[in-house]
Amino acid sequence: MHQTVQNLLSIQSSIKSKLLELKEKNKIPKIIAVSKTFKIDHILPLIDYGHLDYGENKVQEALDKWTEIKQKNEKINLHLIGKLQTNKVKFAVKIFDYIHSLDNEKLARKIAEEQKKNNVKPKIFIQINLGAESQKSGIMKENLLDFYNFSKNLGLNIIGTMCIPPFEEDSLKYFSQMVELNKLINLTELSMGMSSDYLNAIKFKSTYLRIGSNIFGQRG
Repeated sequence: MHQTVQNLLSIQSSIKSKLLELKEKNKIPKIIAVSKTFKIDHILPLIDYGHLDYGENKVQEALDKWTEIKQKNEKINLHLIGKLQTNKVKFAVKIFDYIHSLDNEKLARKIAEEQKKNNVKPKIFIQINLGAESQKSGIMKENLLDFYNFSKNLGLNIIGTMCIPPFEEDSLKYFSQMVELNKLINLTELSMGMSSDYLNAIKFKSTYLRIGSNIFGQRG
């Protein structure tokens, strides 16, 4: 068995143990295998094993790596977890099933325009900048309700929220805020938790975990 598959199985086992501990065994989150920067031959063992959800940061890299594979396997879900520039939206909607990084009105308008042209409707998360960090994307939490309503009125399929907590702080307090913010807009999907803190994210009912290095190893 390939190392990436062993790693995935180990993560799934730790998730099941945590869910049993929390008495939440029926709510198993999806694992997004963050494959950004890895060559497709490093990812193929996981695809062959049957894993379906993968995360990429850049639109062009995703097009180059995944176009042919997705044509062969329509069940694969590709998640854009990096910042999306408006000039790349027309390409992004053709390859990505999920967009985790909606963070401004201009981008929302562009996605609405391109999804109509291409007759697609990607599932979208609103990215929230919980730590109000200048170097990070995301809307401020106090603007969430207005931005959600704006995006819904454009016809976007908003399914939940996403966050990347400040790197050197305890992620738990931010994860708890996300639960409350999701309640505010009456959504249940939460994209939060990475290799270092995914078990903490499960405590706060994360439904999509973005795990890279724990599956594929460290990036070069």
